[in-house]
Amino acid sequence: MRALRFHAARDLRIDEVDEPGGPGEGEVVVRVASCGICGTDLHEYVAGPIVTPVEPHPLTGAQNPQILGHEFSGEVVATGAGVTSVCEGDRVAIMPLAYCGRCAYCRRGLQHLCATMGCVGLSHAWGGMSELATVAEYQVVRLPDEVTYQQGALIEPTAVAAYGVERGGVVPGDRVLVTGAGPIGALAALCAHAAGASTVYVSEPNSARRARAEALGVATVLDPTAVDVPELLHDETDGLGVDVAIECSGNARGFAAAVASLRKRGTLAQTGLFVGEATVEPMLWSLNDLTIVGTWCYWVYEFDRVAAQIAAGSLPVERVITSKVTLDDSPDAFERLASGTADEIKILVER
Repeated sequence: MRALRFHAARDLRIDEVDEPGGPGEGEVVVRVASCGICGTDLHEYVAGPIVTPVEPHPLTGAQNPQILGHEFSGEVVATGAGVTSVCEGDRVAIMPLAYCGRCAYCRRGLQHLCATMGCVGLSHAWGGMSELATVAEYQVVRLPDEVTYQQGALIEPTAVAAYGVERGGVVPGDRVLVTGAGPIGALAALCAHAAGASTVYVSEPNSARRARAEALGVATVLDPTAVDVPELLHDETDGLGVDVAIECSGNARGFAAAVASLRKRGTLAQTGLFVGEATVEPMLWSLNDLTIVGTWCYWVYEFDRVAAQIAAGSLPVERVITSKVTLDDSPDAFERLASGTADEIKILVER
């Protein structure tokens, strides 16, 4: 079968690989229907190997070249001994985190912080940018009839955004600022709205992404190159500021603006991957009694809840989709996204 594999920075290839054999005990084979290109995939393409394993991964044994794709959905085509939660023909989404179940974090129910965590599509034998993938039973979640394969492929990034909203403590009536309108920022705006925020603001310097964010229909979109975002938000809130900021830009300016936009005892959740450094003012955090939290991935058991919200219509995640491409066209899609000039939020690779 064919699969998109990462070999090295700027070196993606559509390779012929062996199909999975019969599933082992507790395993499920899925025919992939739809798979999203994630920012993590893009970082790997531009500057990797970063998280794809050069040496055998301590949990999964995987090693480059790596089949990419960890945001995917598909149809169950085979199940191994002992599998009871799904059967052949079921439509499913994949929770890609692989965890040991034995380390101190797993024993505390923090599987997303597993000491040897792996990830399907990044450090695993299989990935979603292929025709078939073998995963563990605990990694498959049945899709409600109302949820499409495209929406199913968005459950994983939506879980990232929803975890940021949860860690930020968003409650009904809150005013929320989202900095950055990439895939996670756009989904964070939708999740904050679904959580009951009275007002959602999105700050984004890219004009194309601002237009996309406007089209979500849930947020007031701001251009930080044209307005002083913290000043504007304090003016609009009678001097208070926003209750919660979800920082999704991974940018020092976005982080600083998010902190400055908070009311006293407000909370910032750093949800976007921030690979650089930032200058901070801890005294401001103390004076305003702020809470600054980091987030990593999501609770591994949250996919059912996200799927239920999508099925109910309260979380229209499909609004972030900007393009669909075939596997043959996926290397070009990576290059387009890496250029930084693409008018895109989320690209799906379709079967």
